[in-house]
Amino acid sequence: METRALGRSGLEVSALGFGCMGLSSGYGPAIPDDEGIGVIRAAVDAGVTFFDTAEVYGPFTNEALVGEALAPVRDRVVIATKFGFRIENGRNLGVDSRPARIREVAEASLRRLRTDRIDLFYQHRVDPEVPIEDVAGTVNDLVREGKIRHFGLSEAGVQTIRRAHAVQPVAALQNEYSLWWREPEREVLPVLEELGIGFVPFSPLGRGYLTGAIDDTTAFDASDFRRQLPRFTPENRKANLEFVGWLKRFAEVRRATPAQVALAWLLAQEPWIVPIPGTTKQHRLEENLGAVAIELTAGDLDEIDRAAAAIELHGARYPDDLQKMVGR
Repeated sequence: METRALGRSGLEVSALGFGCMGLSSGYGPAIPDDEGIGVIRAAVDAGVTFFDTAEVYGPFTNEALVGEALAPVRDRVVIATKFGFRIENGRNLGVDSRPARIREVAEASLRRLRTDRIDLFYQHRVDPEVPIEDVAGTVNDLVREGKIRHFGLSEAGVQTIRRAHAVQPVAALQNEYSLWWREPEREVLPVLEELGIGFVPFSPLGRGYLTGAIDDTTAFDASDFRRQLPRFTPENRKANLEFVGWLKRFAEVRRATPAQVALAWLLAQEPWIVPIPGTTKQHRLEENLGAVAIELTAGDLDEIDRAAAAIELHGARYPDDLQKMVGR
């Protein structure tokens, strides 16, 4: 597995990371702990060194799972987790990045992750009630105390990124980015390049849609987050099959899978981009990691861009209440 540097932070990770959320929440019921641990350790064995979790995944159970799985190899891996929500009685009550809350989350995450430091600590969503300078300053204190190594932001707007970076260098920004969500290209990616900040795309496979395994007849579990998303209504899934059909044909010619092409496309955008696909299945893990070996030519990239531009995608990324929480 090749490695990449996340901007100019000095943080080096495998070219593909592993998004752990789906092992515990988001896409249906949690899988058994032994299976989740098996998938994470298989990723380590395959050369993955970058693992992403958050206190809100579960909540709390995903961090505990990741901590148990990675404890035997802690010094070989980079663990990223997140703060920024208020959780009570298992319910997410909204954003909360008050300095005291950040410290509380850091201490609890350290315990669940069975570690003495968090390699990358993201603000999960920007809290409009707390100045970002106060957030970055609190993380700066935690860095000086040795509890945090690097600071990250998730779904932040460019002005927030600049203001935070001026107080405590931001190592990485985590946003959704994929062949069917390219909004970061407009403003975010140029600012990250300017400031030397790495980019960590989540949902690089379009929450599973770009694999070609989902269509308008797919039934999602009642606990599956995608049931809330406009882009995943049956009518929008059906309308978007045109793009996936093209991707399947393109991948077939190159003896790859649609997922591998989608990940290879992301890797080809910038050397400081590190996608974090997740899966609950080891054969899908192997498929995803195969993307690192796929080299798309300039002609391939042009062809993909032309096809993506020619096909209209249907459905918003988030419902209105969640969309208000991004780009602040």
